[in-house]
Amino acid sequence: MTTLRMELGKNSYDITVEGGSLQKAGKYLDLERKVLIVTDDGVPAAYANTLAAQCKEPCIVTVKEGEGSKSFPVLEMLLQTMLGAGFSRGDAVAAVGGGVVGDLAGFAAATYMRGIDFYNIPTTLLSEVDSSIGGKVAVNLGDVKNIVGAFYQPKAVLIDPDTLKTLPERQLRNGLAEAVKMAACFDEAAFRRYYEEGDILPHIDAIIESSLRIKKAVVEQDEREQGLRKLLNFGHTLGHGIESVCGMEQDRAGGLYHGECVAVGMLPMCGGEAKVRLSAVLEKIGLPTKAKADPMQVMAALAHDKKAAGSVVTVAKLDRIGEGYLEKTALSALSAAVKEAVL
Repeated sequence: MTTLRMELGKNSYDITVEGGSLQKAGKYLDLERKVLIVTDDGVPAAYANTLAAQCKEPCIVTVKEGEGSKSFPVLEMLLQTMLGAGFSRGDAVAAVGGGVVGDLAGFAAATYMRGIDFYNIPTTLLSEVDSSIGGKVAVNLGDVKNIVGAFYQPKAVLIDPDTLKTLPERQLRNGLAEAVKMAACFDEAAFRRYYEEGDILPHIDAIIESSLRIKKAVVEQDEREQGLRKLLNFGHTLGHGIESVCGMEQDRAGGLYHGECVAVGMLPMCGGEAKVRLSAVLEKIGLPTKAKADPMQVMAALAHDKKAAGSVVTVAKLDRIGEGYLEKTALSALSAAVKEAVL
């Protein structure tokens, strides 16, 4: 078992990583109250049921799998469910699933009665290495990802790597994109050890812990993304634009998951040795480096990037592994990067 402490003053919390911890969640979380358990229909029902069996008054809500559930109608449904069940400020919301469920449930917790306790129990590799910690919660507005949200830290995060046993291989690769992103920007030694040397999958537990330690250190220095934390958006500027056009939610052949879109968005933001090394790692993992998309549609999506200020966007870039940096770039100047990323 590993316990990491996110040190954020009054918003501090424990991140527990332990195989089988879902079976004893009551040891780590205060479940002696009403708990809204939010999951989706792509997550094995046994996970939410296991948590519910340990709650005094559980209420399970299962939403449809995918980004489409990060919407105002689904958010309203969760809030109405809590209101109808008589939830008070002393009750809690728990997310059991991937990044979509975590973002949605966290935003519901942040807004109900101006904020109630939120627990995040991620069950995908992507959410275990990245989105489950740091306090970013949000819903989408139309096709624009995460444009309505808040910084709202969980009370605790419980990571049970055993849940990864039910994930298909493509979802494991999808999650690895975010883990690679963090090592590429912040930790050359981890990048070399876990991704360039030897096999990757046997080191999943170590990769989860390494990724959490990187993100924890970044969030502790910049909780509300004023500077350093923006580096965690490496690959996301183009990635979110590509996801708006090519995402699995677009009902198109060859649709891409979030991590796959991030992978496509990384290489155009690289130069020098970083591009060579990162390209080799993405190929080794089996992540895409190109997407089939209309570059004009991707550019239109970039105009809604929440990191943009007028016609300028702050972009995370990489020339040397472990040394990510930020650069202000005109949105119009990203057209060459978009053309590099799409077929």
